Amino acid sequence: MALDSSPIDWLMSTQSRGVVPGLQRMERLLKAMGNPEQRLRCLHVAGTNGKGSVCALSESVLRAAGYRTGLYTSPHLVDFSERIRVNGKNANSTALEEGILGLRKVTGGWGEADQPTFFELVTALAFEYFAKEGCEIVVLETGLGGRLDATNTAPKLACAITPIGLDHTEWLGESLPEIAREKAGIFRTGIPAVIAPQEEEVRESLARVAQEQGVPCHWVTEALDEALVVGLRGSHQRWNAATALRLLEIAGFQIAPEVGALGVAGVTWPGRFQRLGTEGLILDGAHNVHAARQLVAVWREEFAQERCRLIFGALADKDPATILRILSPIASEIYLVPVASSRSMDPEILARFAGDFSPPVHVFSSLAEALKLVETSSPSSQVPVLLAGSLFLVGEALALVSGRGVSLRSQ
Repeated sequence: MALDSSPIDWLMSTQSRGVVPGLQRMERLLKAMGNPEQRLRCLHVAGTNGKGSVCALSESVLRAAGYRTGLYTSPHLVDFSERIRVNGKNANSTALEEGILGLRKVTGGWGEADQPTFFELVTALAFEYFAKEGCEIVVLETGLGGRLDATNTAPKLACAITPIGLDHTEWLGESLPEIAREKAGIFRTGIPAVIAPQEEEVRESLARVAQEQGVPCHWVTEALDEALVVGLRGSHQRWNAATALRLLEIAGFQIAPEVGALGVAGVTWPGRFQRLGTEGLILDGAHNVHAARQLVAVWREEFAQERCRLIFGALADKDPATILRILSPIASEIYLVPVASSRSMDPEILARFAGDFSPPVHVFSSLAEALKLVETSSPSSQVPVLLAGSLFLVGEALALVSGRGVSLRSQ
């Protein structure tokens, strides 16, 4: 990348380095920056599904309780600044650019093999931003795994493990117990951890690591009371809310019941069964088998036996054929689209896997083309529209809908 490129363009260009396991680069980077993470108090959340929701719920409750909060999540949907939030607001773009310039200066003389990855740079940027903003408590979502994740360099008050499934097997292991041990890498001796309901073999693996490391474990056995409102759709979000509240409790926060209720009711987390107002479009970032099954369950809770027009696109490394097969029973039609990523599954190829599905399958050259068809459909064809398969696809949809001023008919 040219030296005169914008700070954000330079940062985005580092994605080409891919995933490089290890914490040595991150530790060196933080030291060169004066170790801003040491000025933070953090809650650390790992898992396969639900970790973003648990982070959002935890932060919402803490903010309702009057704390100055930091929230670090990934990926972003539309704008990079979504990844780094203070008191519910995206990070200031000017401050981020200044921070990126600092990162570029610090690493400028390092050899190619020592250059930090994109996620490492962003995590360090977040740590510095939160420290400068005087955040009283920061909620961190791991990126990939746990043990070697860049976020694992932060000091922590407590940890949480959300439901674990098969994902990122090329990095984390090919079995659930192996993946569980990697996720449990965020544990620290004497630091309490809350664990959401798990498959039995995952539970055993997590319990074994906790015992080996002297980690006090708190197991979530009940979902949030039905009398309380959760600002996110789906019964599984009651389990996420229970996990979030338990995380705050074991971390030492004394949250009044009415404040906890206010926080879980007021949470927002885009791309998770998100209804776009009256536009008749529902967005969900379900991108693995476990999440797809959960999405079907939520759809049944919301729409019973009514079927949707499914707009689907996925990354090739996410087992898209299996995900599509799981989602097909709730679809009356399937619209296959590419994802704006070099890792996108070709919808023409995916259509071959979908050949034996009962719903009619249509292939589009772009998401914009599929959304245009939905927008211009006759009233008689108006059935709920669900877009799923990738958070990248959700982000593209949000950008298209807001950018074009699309106004889909109310369902």
